[in-house]
Amino acid sequence: MIALLILPLLLPFALPPLARRALDRLAPAVALRAVTGSAVALAGCSLAALGAFVLTGLLRLPFFAALGDLIQPLHTASDRYVLPLAAVSVGGLAVFAWTLARSVLRQVRAFRAARTEAGHGPAAGDLCVVDSPCADAYALPGRPHRIVVTTGMLRSLDGSEREALFAHERAHNAGGHHYFLAAAELAAHCHPALRGVRDVIRLAAERAADEAAASAVGDRRLTARAIARAALARQGGGAERPAFVPGAASGPVPRRVEALLAPRARRRAGGWVAVLLVACAGVSCVASATGMADFHHRVEVAQGEAER
Repeated sequence: MIALLILPLLLPFALPPLARRALDRLAPAVALRAVTGSAVALAGCSLAALGAFVLTGLLRLPFFAALGDLIQPLHTASDRYVLPLAAVSVGGLAVFAWTLARSVLRQVRAFRAARTEAGHGPAAGDLCVVDSPCADAYALPGRPHRIVVTTGMLRSLDGSEREALFAHERAHNAGGHHYFLAAAELAAHCHPALRGVRDVIRLAAERAADEAAASAVGDRRLTARAIARAALARQGGGAERPAFVPGAASGPVPRRVEALLAPRARRRAGGWVAVLLVACAGVSCVASATGMADFHHRVEVAQGEAER
């Protein structure tokens, strides 16, 4: 059981290099879904493993063993490692809960401030214009979805570049990219190895919106120019926004511009990367499920409800 539950804690370390390779070899929208799904699966399995270690350690203690109606001690293959692993798991879960709570509170405040600011500005359809000298533009989720752009950003772009910028932000809202970014934030708090994956998911979301904007305006070079100028204009700063709110000037802009200007035929086959992502998540899920089933069986044995 111990070995099975350790595996879901080790597999997330394999995801960051796989995620970067997936973004290089797969279409951005496909990479976004594949990497986010794998990150969420690995995060959930690692939490399940930590929880199983905590429960195993607690049931080794007489008080909790009595609460669990155990009539004999709970045995595992490596009893001497159970209590240290349980103590480490408690610490890991406590850190996860603390950092996640702080992040949620901070981002909820930022999201409310952004919605309030967008509500005060003039709107035309889904477009909200905020009077601010700071150049900024982002896709704001909610009911309804909004595209928020400052007057400083509007002054920095010409008419065709504005259309490309708006197409980019609409692609974020249409693709539900805020869900992927929120999932990436959650996964990053579940396991330290998944913090690097969060940046890959953010870049994948921006690349997917770049491609959608280029298709909408019919000009990849124009889209690249609009993104580059928006990023240069935003260097002067901007209001803090939640991590799950995407914007055209986010991420490594030179890499995004290079991808837009590169020939479309340059993309290489990357089906094997998707297979490895699925396999990594699948092995983690199987290992955690098998470990939990073994733990449940050992509890039944300790309760006298099953034979060894």
